[in-house]
Amino acid sequence: MLSHGQVVRLIFGLKLRELRQERGFTPAELARACDVSVSYLNEIEKGKKYPKADKILSLSKVLGVTYDQLTSLTLSRRLEPISELLQSDLLKEFPLDMFGLDPLRIVELIADAPAKMNAFISTLFEIARNYEMRQEHFFLAALRSFQEMHDNYFEELEQDVRTFAVEHKLPAAAPLDRAQLERVLMEKYGYTIDRAGLDEYVHLGRLRSVFQPKSRRLLLRQGLSGAQEGFVLGREVAFNYVGLKERPYVNASFPVRSFEEVLNNFKASYFAGALLMEEETLVRDLTRFFNAKKWEPALLLELLAKYDVSPEMFMQRITNLLPRHFGIQSLFFLRFDQANSSAAFKLTKELHLSRLHNPHGNELHEHYCRRWISLRLIAELRQQPATPDAPNYTLGAQRSHYPNGDEYLCLTLARAGSATEPAVSVTVGLLCDDNLRQKIRFLDDAAIVQKQVNETCERCTIPDCEVRAAAPVEVERRQRQQELEAAVAALVNER
Repeated sequence: MLSHGQVVRLIFGLKLRELRQERGFTPAELARACDVSVSYLNEIEKGKKYPKADKILSLSKVLGVTYDQLTSLTLSRRLEPISELLQSDLLKEFPLDMFGLDPLRIVELIADAPAKMNAFISTLFEIARNYEMRQEHFFLAALRSFQEMHDNYFEELEQDVRTFAVEHKLPAAAPLDRAQLERVLMEKYGYTIDRAGLDEYVHLGRLRSVFQPKSRRLLLRQGLSGAQEGFVLGREVAFNYVGLKERPYVNASFPVRSFEEVLNNFKASYFAGALLMEEETLVRDLTRFFNAKKWEPALLLELLAKYDVSPEMFMQRITNLLPRHFGIQSLFFLRFDQANSSAAFKLTKELHLSRLHNPHGNELHEHYCRRWISLRLIAELRQQPATPDAPNYTLGAQRSHYPNGDEYLCLTLARAGSATEPAVSVTVGLLCDDNLRQKIRFLDDAAIVQKQVNETCERCTIPDCEVRAAAPVEVERRQRQQELEAAVAALVNER
């Protein structure tokens, strides 16, 4: 990330270069007038050096501006987007080094071609404004890219979990005893666990936990399931054991302060999942599941019960292990929420390994395809009568065929909604190819539903779709455009 000093040097250099060009000075002429070398002036303009006060005074006199005007961090209107970017928290916090980018190289690109970079940065800001993208969206997008770069498997965190389990003599058998995590937090890290304190804050709604760093008190909402509480405790262990200092203090999605906080929250969640679902044991269990000759949903339910985890935790955990241990790298993970039966479906979590798979997030406020199993299972749960015996969640498998020829095996777990909780579905989609056929024996089971699907209703050409939520307006628009282009081409080529 760029330091404050780098930003100050770069803005000074950009301003100096612009003033020199406006006044008609060549670098050699300005250097001679101010009694500095051309190479030194060039380093100043590129943001590599910052001149001393006497040289700044000399430059300001020659260029006809005041000392304060030259040293202020305000750029001209033409270069304003560059100034906005350089002084924003986004560039200061964005982990350039994590993606192999040298911050100094970014500085050089801006200094070498400020006009071109200005146009590029203006375009990015315009896109961000049009799509209502906030800083945390950029951070979350960067995190997803980081996960995808590593196939969502992090050996260091897996090793941390193994070491922690040995140090604290945790048994390998599932489910993990949550009392042991609570004991570690209290005895080693000085925590106080409070399971009643959050009841005083009714307005906090769905908030499951709050950590108070000054008193080291962890407030847990009453009524959490064993899976939810185990995950919260596992994350708290991770923040301390791995030494993740910059962290969120609640379990919900609140505006983030920095990318470091986003990254550490991911690491702690990964640690918790790996702690609750030990790597080697889960790999053996998944191998048995995939080796079944027929699609057996009961086997998946047995694994959820064995590890005592939520569907989302389980499905996210297998995205860590499938690329590493099964060679299944073309996959996606999706989480959809729906607040009530009349609300829109919201894609709240998304991960794509190897490429941008279908389906993926659509920010155009269109209607996601209701033929996706992710949405279909939520709808089926809502149609069931509300009785004490009604299942809280359901699961299913579907082979989804897309217009571009892609086909995915989608495994979905959906949870019913309540007065305070939205209905949720989590899906892992696996690209159907020769490799998948070798790894999953039940892939061709006739019991697995096969459906033609698309991305959104507005872009779908499936005739007489039984669950269409909107007219295919984008298809119709493209058709009109093609007809118009054909008519114009015919007119142009007329003799």
